[in-house]
Amino acid sequence: MSLIDSYGRRINYLRLSVTDRCNLRCRYCMPAKGVQMLPHHEILSFEDLLRVSEQAVAAGISKIRVTGGEPLVRRGILPFLARLGRLPGLQELVLTTNGILLGEMARGLKDAGVRRLNISLDSLKPEIFARITRGGKLSDALSGLEAAEKAGFPPHKINVVLMRGVNDHEIMDFVELTRERPYNVRFIEYMPTGHSANWRAFSIPGTEVLERIAERYLIEKLERTEHSGPASNFRVRGAPGSLGIISAMTGHFCGSCNRLRVTASGMAKGCLFSGEGVDLRPLLAAGDDTLLRQEIRNIVQAKPVGHEMRGRPAFPPASFHMSGIGG
Repeated sequence: MSLIDSYGRRINYLRLSVTDRCNLRCRYCMPAKGVQMLPHHEILSFEDLLRVSEQAVAAGISKIRVTGGEPLVRRGILPFLARLGRLPGLQELVLTTNGILLGEMARGLKDAGVRRLNISLDSLKPEIFARITRGGKLSDALSGLEAAEKAGFPPHKINVVLMRGVNDHEIMDFVELTRERPYNVRFIEYMPTGHSANWRAFSIPGTEVLERIAERYLIEKLERTEHSGPASNFRVRGAPGSLGIISAMTGHFCGSCNRLRVTASGMAKGCLFSGEGVDLRPLLAAGDDTLLRQEIRNIVQAKPVGHEMRGRPAFPPASFHMSGIGG
C-alpha cells in the first residue's frame, strides 16, 4: 500500500521523536538558557510510539528515522528499537544521534536492528565543537563514530549545520573527510527557529557552499534513491565518500518531500514549519488502531504543498525549537 498526498507525492518516511531531552545544548537547536522540557507524563510511552509506527507502516510508511532530542538518552531505547525493527513491512530503521553515547551503545543499536546512523557533527575542531554544543567534547563524538564502525554499521551520514562566521571555514575540512572515508557529509542550511531572530546572518545558501567546493574540487552529481532525504548529493571525483546539500531555506525541496513527523508528545505534522499539527493522543487513548491509521492517512492528505519561507526576507523565526520536534 502507498501513501500518496493530494499533490501526488509518495509519503514513505516517518521521523519519530522519542524524547525532547538531549545531553548537548547546540546553539541552533535551543537557546543558551535551555528550554522547558515536557513533563514525563506528556511523553508518549514506548507502547504508544510502537502503535503509531505500526499503523504508519500499515498505511504505507516504509522507512522510520528515530530522533530526539537525543534518542539515546531515553531509558529503554534499545528494547524499543528491537521491537520497532521487527514491524512487518518496515524496510529501513535508521537513527539520528549526536554520537556522544555511541561508544557504549553502538553494538546494542546494531543488534537491535538499526540499519544506519546519521550523526550530527558540526565541527572537527574541539574548541569550535564545544562552543557550538555549549560544552560537548569532540573526542566523545569521534569515539562514537569509531565504535559504530567497529559494530558493523555502514558508512555514516554526517550532518553539518553551517553557520556563517562560526564553522563555515571548515567546509573544506569536511570535504577532505569524504576523500579519506566513505562518509556522506551533508551541509545543512541554518534555519529560523524560536530563539534566533537574526538567523539570516548565520544562514549560508546551499548554492554558495557548492560554489566554494567547486572552486577547489571537481564534483559530480549523484542520483536520488527511493528513500533519499532532502539532500542533493554530489561526490568529489575519485572520493570514496559523498557530499549532500540540504537547502531547506533557499532550495525549497518541498516538491519532493516524502515525510511525516511525530513528536515525542504525539503531535503529527506534515511539514516541519507548519504551525498546525494533529494530536494523536486521543486516538491512542481510544484504543482504535483503525481510526489511528485513518488519521495518519488524513494527515498525509492535508500535507501542504510547501512551507512559505523561501523568498520572504522578513520571515520571522518559527515558534518552536528543533529539540522539541526531532530536528
